[in-house]
Amino acid sequence: MAIGLISNLSGGKTLARVSQIGLAGELIGIIIVGLYLILFQRKNDWSVFFDSMGAGGEGSYLTAFLGASLVGLYLYYGFEACGEVAEETPNPARSIPRSMILTVTVGGFAAFFAFAGYVLAAPDLPQIVSGEIANPIPTILQATLGTAGMKIFLAIVLISFLAGVMGQQTAVSRLVYSFARDDMFPGSRVIARTGEKHHVPHNALLITNILPVLLVVYVYFSPDSLFRIAGFQVTAGYCAFAIVVLAALRARLKGWRPAGQFTLGRWGHTVNVVALVYLLAGMVVLAKPDLTTEGLAWYDRWIALLGFSIVALSGLRTYVTDRSEDPETP
Repeated sequence: MAIGLISNLSGGKTLARVSQIGLAGELIGIIIVGLYLILFQRKNDWSVFFDSMGAGGEGSYLTAFLGASLVGLYLYYGFEACGEVAEETPNPARSIPRSMILTVTVGGFAAFFAFAGYVLAAPDLPQIVSGEIANPIPTILQATLGTAGMKIFLAIVLISFLAGVMGQQTAVSRLVYSFARDDMFPGSRVIARTGEKHHVPHNALLITNILPVLLVVYVYFSPDSLFRIAGFQVTAGYCAFAIVVLAALRARLKGWRPAGQFTLGRWGHTVNVVALVYLLAGMVVLAKPDLTTEGLAWYDRWIALLGFSIVALSGLRTYVTDRSEDPETP
């Protein structure tokens, strides 16, 4: 986080270089390792992708499908960061949609390819399916790459994670800065300042790194909370996406048609509806309480929904307060 913050404070050129290195590391680590596992370490037949291995039970396949779709909810994420830097990008109306599409397609394909490699190279897939191996990726890498190979792979992963952290720092700081610039954020006057040399919102960058540091410290002492915190965070993120998609659908029903360089044409309405349904279903799955793990406190079971509710109610309170202070607020 410190390296990412320093790179962000150093200006757009430094950020672009480090991001390119991170992207290269991510693609090398994911695609090459996935290809190596498929070609040289394959221990399972392709038919395993269609074998439930006894995990089906008597439940509904819809439930299983929604549970499995969590992988997609976590995987196809980060594309919104492209839009946050639109003001700093030449010809954003053309380049930002293109960047978003590439983020989803290239990142999604690479990760899907790697997942296939992991499944096909797993030395004991039934134990992974049954839950006996709780953390399968390190187990698979240790069995196929050895200790030295796994450490090299982890080093590459760290590089790609650095790029991811930097991208999120950039996106969040620009979002907070844009609100502060329009006097819609507490302490707007301070947060809206930019550096004289690199013209980046340095105060917004510093402020938006405080909470992540506190979360890192908390997770260090309570590692089991990581997945539930991630569930809350992604739920809140998808809610933000859903609000925009719902607003767009409402506008379409009233006759609005996009006028920018990027358009979905006649498919726009259909994609809008499908996207909203997908987002709402994802939020339900992410916010679902953990009722299977024994010994959890009630707030720990409901942490995703509780955290999301706090954020949603805080936003609603701010909206109501702004409207009472300024009757012209839409």
